[in-house]
Amino acid sequence: MTIAIVFPGQGSQSVGMLAALATEHDVVQATFAEASEALGQDLWALSQTGTKEALADTRVTQPLMFTSGVAVWRVMQSAGVPMPSAFAGHSLGEFAAMVAAEMLSFADGIQLVKRRAELMAAAVAEGEGGMAALIGMDDQAVVDLCESITGERVSEAVNFNAPGQVAISGHIDALEKSIEKARELGCRKALMLAVSVPNHSSLMKPAGVELADTIDSIEWSEPSRPLVQNATAKAAADLPSQLEHLKAHVYNPVYWTRTVEALRDDHAVTTILEAGPGKVLTGLSKRIDRSLPTMPVDSPETLAAALEALQAPAAG
Repeated sequence: MTIAIVFPGQGSQSVGMLAALATEHDVVQATFAEASEALGQDLWALSQTGTKEALADTRVTQPLMFTSGVAVWRVMQSAGVPMPSAFAGHSLGEFAAMVAAEMLSFADGIQLVKRRAELMAAAVAEGEGGMAALIGMDDQAVVDLCESITGERVSEAVNFNAPGQVAISGHIDALEKSIEKARELGCRKALMLAVSVPNHSSLMKPAGVELADTIDSIEWSEPSRPLVQNATAKAAADLPSQLEHLKAHVYNPVYWTRTVEALRDDHAVTTILEAGPGKVLTGLSKRIDRSLPTMPVDSPETLAAALEALQAPAAG
């Protein structure tokens, strides 16, 4: 069995996340304590008792989800999950994947993610930008639709999450027009998402330009395992190339369908484990390739199920 570990991004957070896992694995709260000390904010208390609205603020969501992903990865390591053949992360999840692949330290990672969140929150005036989901339309049809709307106001196809499932990003008024037109074209489901910033759209370019300075200030290492990046759906040939893609990450599309296909086709992955709260990526994998087993790990029960599945071939 050849495994990949993938990390979810914004949207997978929930109040009370990882509580059961933390009761059995001290490394969860230890990881949160490390992040909280660096940020000067009690992330664990916020994740357990904060409001849904507070957790949806990108300045909170990003450090929270990054920390959660690393915490689950550390649990997986301590529980005996073998090193994977490859890593990947959806959007923000790519940063947790980089820590798991030993490209940067957790301490540097949390500061980088904090800076990313601040820059993204400031890039567009509050209430001006957002995201929407279009379900049941061909990828190219969504791209064409957005191009027909975009002018002074921006609507762009940015997250190609699964066949027939695309997220668009930009100015709220342009997104609302896109939703209206998508429905006229027979889109099965079109709705605004509870996201406070236009992630991965060209509106994020100023944030990306500034974030590049922070990326340059960090000590990086070659990944211990291939890391398939969102923007290219490939593992970069070398570290400089990988960092160049990372600098454009906040304003480049997320090609998740192609990323999962690359894990399967280019890295011979036969099983995927999702390290982090929820099971969003597990659901997407089923839409991309139902024959590729994908299992979430965010509780004692799901960890036990994953370990059992990984041991099954040896038992047979």
